[in-house]
Amino acid sequence: MMRIITGSAKGKKLITLEGEATRPTSERIKEAIFSSIQFEVEGRVVLDLFAGSGQMGLEALSRGAQKATFIDSSREAMEVVKQNSKSTGFFEKCHYLVSDWRNYIRKASGREQYDLVFVDPPYAMECCADAAALLAEKELIIPGALVVLESGEEEIAPDDERLLGYEVIKSTHYGKKTFVNILFYKGKE
Repeated sequence: MMRIITGSAKGKKLITLEGEATRPTSERIKEAIFSSIQFEVEGRVVLDLFAGSGQMGLEALSRGAQKATFIDSSREAMEVVKQNSKSTGFFEKCHYLVSDWRNYIRKASGREQYDLVFVDPPYAMECCADAAALLAEKELIIPGALVVLESGEEEIAPDDERLLGYEVIKSTHYGKKTFVNILFYKGKE
């Protein structure tokens, strides 16, 4: 059972979608990510792309983020996110949309902007760098935004041209299967 680690909803249990459709971020990795960005969460506007259970966005809200948007292509996953946001008391601070990630970014361009983004797709998709690039291209992130990428392989190369305007501020692997990159968006170059 997953839970909120700290903040206003500390200890609240979160439900997850049964089966192989989602792969929740482990408690250990979630704690490491939030330890790395702990002083950068309060007041941020969050996008939880590939939301799954919503645990990353909800953890950010518990730590003082202003509001969160949850995107997932699965209706079942979005129902779990809604249940979790109700149980943590954050339902009113959340926006929910069942959508493919690319479609959402394209449609939200010019209407939405975020300064804390979690990108945690199914590992087989290998789309973290593409998602980060599209977020910047479509101006869904503002200068100073943090983008947290979780992938099954090291997708981010230091000279990746798709990531112009970003600085990798932390790159860590957990075991053999999980890579986390935290990017700082400097703005278009």
